[in-house]
Parts: sequence; structure tokens; C-alpha cells
Amino acid sequence: MADGTSETKSSNQMWGGRFASGPDAIMEEINASIGFDKKLYAQDIRGSKAHAEMLAHQGIISADDKEKIVHGLDTILSEIESGNFEFSRKLEDIHMNVEARLATLIGPAAGRLHTARSRNDQVALDFRLWVKEELQRTEKALTGLIAAFLDRAEEHAETVMPGFTHLQTAQPVTFGHHCMAYVEMFGRDRQRVRHAIEHLDESPIGAAALAGTGYDIDRHMTAKALGFREPTRNSIDTVSDRDFALEFLSIAAIASVHLSRLAEEIVIWSTPQFGFIRLSDAFSTGSSIMPQKKNPDAAELVRAKTGRINGSLIALLTVMKGLPLAYSKDMQEDKEQVFDAAESLELAIAAMTGMVRDMTIRSDRMKAAAGSGYSTATDLADWLVREAGLPFRDAHHVTGRAVALAEGKGCDLAELSLEDLQAIHAAITADVYNVLTVEASVASRKSYGGTAPSEVRKQIAWWRQRN
Repeated sequence: MADGTSETKSSNQMWGGRFASGPDAIMEEINASIGFDKKLYAQDIRGSKAHAEMLAHQGIISADDKEKIVHGLDTILSEIESGNFEFSRKLEDIHMNVEARLATLIGPAAGRLHTARSRNDQVALDFRLWVKEELQRTEKALTGLIAAFLDRAEEHAETVMPGFTHLQTAQPVTFGHHCMAYVEMFGRDRQRVRHAIEHLDESPIGAAALAGTGYDIDRHMTAKALGFREPTRNSIDTVSDRDFALEFLSIAAIASVHLSRLAEEIVIWSTPQFGFIRLSDAFSTGSSIMPQKKNPDAAELVRAKTGRINGSLIALLTVMKGLPLAYSKDMQEDKEQVFDAAESLELAIAAMTGMVRDMTIRSDRMKAAAGSGYSTATDLADWLVREAGLPFRDAHHVTGRAVALAEGKGCDLAELSLEDLQAIHAAITADVYNVLTVEASVASRKSYGGTAPSEVRKQIAWWRQRN
């Protein structure tokens, strides 16, 4: 018969060296969320204070108990914010940590706080409050990024640059117009943020575990006290719902894709081959062995954050996809994904706002590149339709012959002689040269939302009024 020491040793080997106490240690490790949900302390205390006020107002607890609870919660908030609160893994989560400390501070009155609520609706409230506040921060950050682009667009409403499709020179545009494309993109992100705030603006507290409560509570009172539009309408859905977290992650993923596309352009534009922009040392690093190099590391890291944020969205979608109603412990895995994505998005927007304001625009390089690749070919085709009356397909064919001739001569379209052009089509006159420069090309694009400087300024004015 083996002695107790060898049995304990065998058990510990089976469970693994990290979990020296066996199954209990493993359960504590997998079950505890305080390591990350302590981030919700302010929301947890705010929700508890509103709940206590409502319970007292309804006569469910005494006014004296309410005063003790509120005072105790304020004390705990001060302790946490001053770094004097000891979080315990054995108490699992932020709710039990706060409640245990409250009991130490005020005694039996602390036990009355949890009347007519459950940790299920409590965590739904805390998390919803946190996401709402994070969305409000995101809205403010996006507004700052949009403002930075509006300033650059106004500054460069007439700065000519190449417009690309397939990363090949397509048609001349203005840098101001290009900036306004990002204003539109981040404007949609901001609108999605506002819609998400509207969607989640319902208070979960009072749904209890899943069926509501038999106490005569006033959920409209707590909703108003906590800044929500109204209470949720179905107690089962209330504790089951993490749509607000998924919507935040979806918004973050889309916004991060927009940031990543911009980061990619900054990386490309700052290469010696393009040379459209320069970033200061504030957003660049050097090479450890190549002294000539200046790397756009901030843009590259913004581009990389997209992978983390997209991964967080997929992770939470996967957690939620097979859960029955109502609450399941799986849902404890929601917060780390949202916290990480929020931190990544905040940093990426701040870095990009800084880069947009920081970068030096090299207008000479942009203009030189704008005329490359026969970028005004479409203007020649449009002129043939408009002035010579050719069907567009015929004009396209004539223009193709002109481009081939220019390629053969090693010159731009505007450098072909009138005789060269008339040899291709007799209807071409000297007036055609009015549309073959990049400046004339962009100035002619006056359709609503076009790249003409006059149109760019109209869009800037519209956005400034809206922003």
C-alpha cells in the first residue's frame, strides 16, 4: 500500500506541475476572471449605487442600509483608484471582490445590495456601460482624425497627384480629393459608432438571472440614473445578449481595415520610389545597420493591429455561435477580446491622426507622377466625344492609337504635335491641348463628388459643418 506522500506526488504529476494543489487549482485558474474584469470596477460600483438607490426608493431596503452601501461603495472606489485595494482570485470576479470588501466595511447591510439582481444582469450592465463609454471615446477619436484630414484636404485642394486603380496610374486627381476619400470612410465608421450607442442604450439591471424578479423594482429609475434611454424588454435576451460587444468589435474591425489601407499607402508613399511624403522622426525609426534608411514603423504597426482586432471579432463570434439561451459561462470569454481590440483601436487612431498631421507632402513628386502613364488619355477620349462627336468606343480606339504613338516617341500625350494627332484623326484641333495637362484634367472633373478643386472645397465645407 502506497503512503500518502507518493499518492499526492502521483496526483500532482497527473495534473501538471503548475497546478500544485490538483483539480481545485485548475478550477480556480479557469474560473477566475478578476485578472481582466477588474477593469470594470468603476462601472460595477456605479451600477451597484444606482441599484441601491432604487431599492431604497421602492422600500425594498431601508434608507439607512442604502446610505451605508453607497458610502461603502465610494470607499471601495477610492481604494481601487489609489491602488490600495487587494483583488482576490478566490473571489472569482469584480462583483464578488467588491461585495466581499463591502461586507467587511459595513457588515450585514452589504448582503442586501444583491436583492433583486444576479451576477448575470450585473455583468451585462457593467460590460454594456464600459462598451458604451468606449464607443464614446472612439467617436471622439474618429472626429479628431476626420478633422486632421479636412485640414490636409483644404491645404492641398489643388495639389495634383496620380489616381490609381490596380496600383497603376489611372487618372490625375488632387491630394485633397484623396484625403476626402478617407474622410468619407472614417465618417462611416463614426456613424456606425453612433448607431451602436443607440442600439445598446438599454439598461440590463433588473433582469436578474434570466426571469426577472418578484420584487417591486423600478427598472426605469435605474436606467435613467445610469444614463440609458430605457430598460431592456426581455429578461432572457438581456442576460444572453452580447450583440453590443460583437457590434463594437465589428466596428473596430472595419475601422481598422480603413486604418490599415491608409497605413499601406503611407508606407508606399514614403518609399524613395514614390517619395510623395516624408514622415518626421516622431513616427519613423532607423535601421540598425543601414544608416540611410528611415522606416515608417508607426504606419506598419497600425497596419498590423488590424490582425489582432479582426481576430478578436472572430474569437467572440465563435464563442457565441453555439450557446443556448440564457447565460453560459462561455460568455466570460467576451471581455478580453473587447478590451484588447479597444486598446489597439485607440492607439491606431491616435497614431494615424498624428501621422496625417505630421507628414510633409512633396507636391513636386506628386505632380511629376500625376502625368506619368498617359493619365490624361481619358480626357482625350472625352474631348473627342464632346468636341468631335465621336461615339465613346471610337474615341477610345483613337486615344489608344495616340497613346501607342506617344510610347513609340517616348513622350507624353501633350508633347505629340498637332500633325501627329491629326494623322490619327482629322477632327482633332489645337483645342485638345487644353485638356491634356494634369491641371486641366482635374479642373474639368466638376461632377458632384469629383476631384476638381472647386468640388473638393464644397465637400470640405459640408464636412466641416457636419463635424
